[in-house]
Amino acid sequence: MKVPSQRAFRRTLAALTFTAAVALTGCSGDQAAPTGASDQGGQAPAASDGGGAPQAGGQGGEQPQMPEADVSDIPEVVATVNGEDITKDEFTAIYEGQFQQATMQQQSTGQEVDQAALKTQVANQLVDNRLLLQGASEAGIEPTDADIDATLEEIAQQNGLGSEDEVIATLEQQGMSEEDVRKDASSQFKLTTFIEQEAEVTEPTDEELQTQYDQLVEQQKQAGGDPAQIPPFEEAKEQLAQQTITQQQNEAATTIAAELREAGDVTVNV
Repeated sequence: MKVPSQRAFRRTLAALTFTAAVALTGCSGDQAAPTGASDQGGQAPAASDGGGAPQAGGQGGEQPQMPEADVSDIPEVVATVNGEDITKDEFTAIYEGQFQQATMQQQSTGQEVDQAALKTQVANQLVDNRLLLQGASEAGIEPTDADIDATLEEIAQQNGLGSEDEVIATLEQQGMSEEDVRKDASSQFKLTTFIEQEAEVTEPTDEELQTQYDQLVEQQKQAGGDPAQIPPFEEAKEQLAQQTITQQQNEAATTIAAELREAGDVTVNV
């Protein structure tokens, strides 16, 4: 069984996927982080989990040395959101993981990561996330222990683990405390519930899903790929439906965060 890393778990713990150029990975305490490089509305359902292509390395198959994230210019207070500070430590925990991910993605092109742009994006997404958490609290959304347990059970299923206890045990082995895991799950529940309450999300029809599926098959053909790598429609339908719903939630989250920012008092120092 493949056991996800701490960062992979923390991506799962994140409640929202903002439509953005790159993703955030990780969260800290009550600060659940947004994740996801883009919406997945047009992503082909995976036929298998075969992993990615090998990375190009140096002579003898050695991997090139990874550059380090530079946070020397980050102030102690990255942003203030309606009187609440987002600290350098919160920023760094997320930025370093995101920088590593972006660097790996850029290896194939030979381009360097634009750290200035990435820092601005991470800071703004942290602000949006804090605004949404505040909005959830103002809406009276406070998860019970049962809500947190259910969230952790869902995370266990998504990661191929047997129970919430396995989620907690795995993360404890990687340095997280049970308290932090439950705080992160609490934030996920608050954000998800808040967006579900505020967003107008509609279930896609079978006709809409069939259209999406046909488009994916055609895209696969145009890219020179084998359409047989895409699962049959009946197998892919559930995943396509979830992607559509997630995309609607992402768009709603972005809109709500923008409205909260406009109405609030936000200062970003990055």
